[in-house]
Amino acid sequence: MTGSPLITAEALHARLGAPDLRVVDASWFLPAEGRSGRAEFEAERLPGAVFFDIDAISDPATDLPHMLPTPEAFASAAGALDLPREAEIVVYDSFGVRSAARAWWTLRTMGYLRVRVLDGGLRAWRAAGLPLETGLHRAPPAVGVSPQTQPERVRSQSEVASALETGSAQVVDARSAPRFRGEAPEPRPGLRSGHMPGALNLPFDRLLTAEGRMKSPEEIAAAFEAAGVDPTRPVIATCGSGVTASVLALALEILGAPAAVYDGSWAEWGGTSGGDVVTGDA
Repeated sequence: MTGSPLITAEALHARLGAPDLRVVDASWFLPAEGRSGRAEFEAERLPGAVFFDIDAISDPATDLPHMLPTPEAFASAAGALDLPREAEIVVYDSFGVRSAARAWWTLRTMGYLRVRVLDGGLRAWRAAGLPLETGLHRAPPAVGVSPQTQPERVRSQSEVASALETGSAQVVDARSAPRFRGEAPEPRPGLRSGHMPGALNLPFDRLLTAEGRMKSPEEIAAAFEAAGVDPTRPVIATCGSGVTASVLALALEILGAPAAVYDGSWAEWGGTSGGDVVTGDA
């Protein structure tokens, strides 16, 4: 699609009720946060929204968290949510911009062309004083969706290792600086601390305002530059489990520089059978 991958709360409100519009709540939280995206959706949501469960719409054949499902499985899940390919889909979350970026990237990877993220998410909607829907959520009628994929948007562990070895792409880690340097433990048990040799670090929250909105394109470009990243060269975004890496991918899309996401991210690389790990600023 052309234009910004973001939409404001006011612009989305003006579009509500359009027959080609679908609104998707993709709120997701780490176990330590003690919150349930689905429970909060059932209690309160944007009018007409459906819930995109990042953990459920994933590959059941792996122990890694919320890995991409097959195109066929995703098409079935999208059809059950009434997400036809011709629709304009707006994704939001209750953080601001976090897991909505993962759903945006997933939809784009699965061949959807008209996908935007609500800038600032549910927080921005509330701040604008716009109406919310409460009470029992009724499942929408299912539609048929054909399987498609854009494989250039996703990378595997072997492809990341090759990029690090050859320099064919910049690998940029969205985790916090202490986790990147190996100074803070990983939130998932059993993972080593540190980062991939040669990776760069740009914590995803440096791309957001205090209100959870994406910063301006100029500020985003400056953040990548400060992290040593050249957006004109290929980028592979990574993080703990592929969620906040998608915020980096969304930011690069805003700059007109599409990036790939390492789906397994640190959940795979930092495991005992993963790749080499270094600590500090190396």
